Amino acid sequence: MFSIEFSSFFEENVNSGYVIAFITSLVFFTNSIWLLSALVPKSARDNKHQEWKWRNIANSFIHSSITGCGACVYFWHYPNMGEDLIFLHNNASHFLIAFSIGYFLYDFIDMVINDFKPKTYTLLVHHVLVVMGFGIAMITYRYEGYVLCSLFIEINSIFLHLRQLMLIQQWGRDGVLYRINNSFNLGTFVVFRFLVMGWLTRFLVQHRQDFSEIAFRVAALALAVIMILNIGLLLRILKSDFQQCHSHKKTSSDMKTQLVDRVKAR
Repeated sequence: MFSIEFSSFFEENVNSGYVIAFITSLVFFTNSIWLLSALVPKSARDNKHQEWKWRNIANSFIHSSITGCGACVYFWHYPNMGEDLIFLHNNASHFLIAFSIGYFLYDFIDMVINDFKPKTYTLLVHHVLVVMGFGIAMITYRYEGYVLCSLFIEINSIFLHLRQLMLIQQWGRDGVLYRINNSFNLGTFVVFRFLVMGWLTRFLVQHRQDFSEIAFRVAALALAVIMILNIGLLLRILKSDFQQCHSHKKTSSDMKTQLVDRVKAR
């Protein structure tokens, strides 16, 4: 009974994606204001901006976990979708795309209200392009398989957001859990933010005739912006984690050497 009603909800009259996107945005805002506000760690409570940042990243972590894992489960459950990424679609793909649109709308508004500064401009442009690209797929019921492939990037975002939460909560960079997460972060970064992005670009070029003019231009521009952001993000991570850890180990080694020299001198 429930499955019939749920199915009819997706198929009747209006595009249900609008409703899903709206409800998703509302849920993320509600979650940030009510639930996550009560869960903010002590390390972030003294600073209003840090508190907002923790709540925002926690919501991003939730979105990445749902959509990244959801995309994997989707292609495992519907392997035939991999045969046609342009024209095939179903309720599950439509839901995941609308859900992501709702999240990105929430995150865009949240950043404009709480963190509107030059450093966030590129991220805001990224969100606009993603909403446009995903929106075209949601409205036209085309390119849904292609869009879901782009959600594989969210698998890396799980570890990326977890890293940021660990830093806000003052986890040591030399800690075992932080280093394990960092290893998964870098590994999935290369696989999903470079290899998958490269494959998406190749597919777009090879199937140019299957995309409408507006869909092709939005996709091409979004891929270019995301790739630029990925390169900058990777350089920051490498500089932040590996150079600091190396300098920290070097400092510790120098201190040990000096201590040994002092003991020998005595």
